[in-house]
Amino acid sequence: MPVLQEIKSQLAKLLATEDLVVEHRKVSTAQFDVHKRVLTLPMWESASNTVYDLLVGHEVGHALFTPDVDPPKGIPHSFINIVEDARIEKLMKRKYPGMHKTFFKGYNQMNDDDFFSIVDEDVNDLNLADRTNLYFKIGNFVDIEFSEEEMSIVRMIGDCETFEDVAKAAEELYKYCKKEVNNETQDIEAPKSQEQSSEEQEEQDSEESKPQGNIQDVPDDGGQDNSEQEVEPEVETADSLSNSIEQLAQTDGIETVYVEVPKVNLDTIIVSNDLVHRYVDAKFNHQQSIADEMNYEIFDEPDKEYIQFKRSAQKEVNYLVKEFECKKAADSYARATTSRTGVLDCTKLHTYKYNEDLFRKVTTLADGKNHGLVFMLDWSGSMQYTLLDTCKQMFNLLWFCKKVGIPFDVYAFTNEWSSHDPDFPHQVVDHYEKKENFLVVDNDFNLLNILTSKVSAKELEKQMINIWRHAYAFSRIYNAKYSWGRKMSLSGTPLNESLVCLHQILPKFQRENKLQKVQCIVLTDGEACPLNRHKLIKRYWENNAEFLGEARHDHWKTILRDRKTGNMYKFESGNFNGFSDVMLNNLKHNFPEVNFVGIRLLAPRDANNFLKLYYDHGEELIKLQNEWKKEKGFVIRESGYDAYFGLSCTALAQDVEFEVDEGASKAKIKSAFAKSLKTKKLNKKVLGEFISLVA
Repeated sequence: MPVLQEIKSQLAKLLATEDLVVEHRKVSTAQFDVHKRVLTLPMWESASNTVYDLLVGHEVGHALFTPDVDPPKGIPHSFINIVEDARIEKLMKRKYPGMHKTFFKGYNQMNDDDFFSIVDEDVNDLNLADRTNLYFKIGNFVDIEFSEEEMSIVRMIGDCETFEDVAKAAEELYKYCKKEVNNETQDIEAPKSQEQSSEEQEEQDSEESKPQGNIQDVPDDGGQDNSEQEVEPEVETADSLSNSIEQLAQTDGIETVYVEVPKVNLDTIIVSNDLVHRYVDAKFNHQQSIADEMNYEIFDEPDKEYIQFKRSAQKEVNYLVKEFECKKAADSYARATTSRTGVLDCTKLHTYKYNEDLFRKVTTLADGKNHGLVFMLDWSGSMQYTLLDTCKQMFNLLWFCKKVGIPFDVYAFTNEWSSHDPDFPHQVVDHYEKKENFLVVDNDFNLLNILTSKVSAKELEKQMINIWRHAYAFSRIYNAKYSWGRKMSLSGTPLNESLVCLHQILPKFQRENKLQKVQCIVLTDGEACPLNRHKLIKRYWENNAEFLGEARHDHWKTILRDRKTGNMYKFESGNFNGFSDVMLNNLKHNFPEVNFVGIRLLAPRDANNFLKLYYDHGEELIKLQNEWKKEKGFVIRESGYDAYFGLSCTALAQDVEFEVDEGASKAKIKSAFAKSLKTKKLNKKVLGEFISLVA
């Protein structure tokens, strides 16, 4: 069974019980950066789940209990490591009793697979350090003997609680092993020193018989000690274990890249509601003033259509209000509690012979949740012919919010506000502190706060007409009597940049309006390109000076990491929507009280391809395809949204009013009525499901 590294990362995060960053990389050994609190784990591809859990638990033990101090001088690292391993594994078992079984099973498997290279060895012939290492790791499966003097050192190691204790025990272990290995060396070399050949003896005698020269003739050895140097003890089992674990790690292939969502500056990204409409009013008023000289009204057609739509939309808005109030009342009733007051109910006194409940009761209704809506509107070029229909759907929801007193903000995401306009200059600045492996948010990206509940009803009506006029002109680009300002032009599709900003927008909106529940509605007609990441590169032509550039998104090796929640998200390959879905899932984990709803406008020819982004085959795909044919709409539950509505542009564009000519035949009346009901059915289906999420 393959090891799921994301799950093991979560295991390490949970074991550490702190703000620990866990990374799986193509390295041979585990590493822990105590300053950055980053635990780097090798990709132990060949390890079983049991051994993997042991290795993760062991490394987390070092992260938790091994202090950031210099090791004691004069003691080899291998000896300190033996003692420290025993200490941190003991502390991990104490902190997590379930780790007893993990270490037991893991070391049992390591012993079976001969991780310590002792299958052909008599373990009792090994030095004390090796036997101690085996004792604390696989002592349950191997018989190991110790003398009384050795056992006192083993007990000292087992009793270590602090790193200071580790230093003392490691020193005792090292001294004993060093003494032991040097005694053995002397025992081996001593007989050799006593066995001199006759030739050597004769040579020595002849030298002694030679006349002695003066002191200058005596060779100078520099005062060096010619005695044999002491032999340093080794820990062979520790080296064998290290080599065996390294062989489990995958170090070749493509390296995993961990990216993070930057914390952006909303002050530089969001263009205020007041500034947006001052700009729009200036452009429209200038054009109308020129037309006034010719007694010509340039906005008569769009404004007339707006009034007609608003009148026809009141039925849908009233339907929304009714559904919302009913569901809210039902939820309140379901949460109602009934309790006795302790006061006698005089109307029940006559029933005292057969009724024990003579006290007044009070029913307490739980407070209904207060709601708020944040809309993210796609202001891209592909929305040119669908923006007006999208605005119709959005305006229905805004009028509903206004009627029931729900606060809202509408943001249009665009790359065009930064375009040069001498009357409204815009300074392009960095939206965040740029760091390596942060996702890139371009400086030309902006969110236009085009509509808000903060303004008066009269001002809101005026602003909605402004947005309607833009959408109307985009859809009739060759026939419109007026144009829009360059800063309000349609742009690319910076949807993913908008999802980055929601990490700051949602809590700010919730805090300012004192809300319990927030709905985030994304209205778009297409997918967005994945975001690049910042990458440090060295310019060889500038003496390898570092430069913070950008690298493209590679879904097969990139993982989104969230330091706040500890979650990691792997990007799926082959799914163009996958990047946005990952960003949405990350938002849902950060804001579980927020519902994320997508509204996707589709041309009839695009519906099938859109569905196949989420369903390759199967009953669900067939079901939604049939639903589309019948109702011109469907709801996808398998995307990053809580609900992703696919709606037909042509169906929404139809007139919802039931109108027939005077004296029309029964057949025409029937046809007009059926057409009206079909469109209303689509709208009510979408709006009804929307209310079920909101209420």
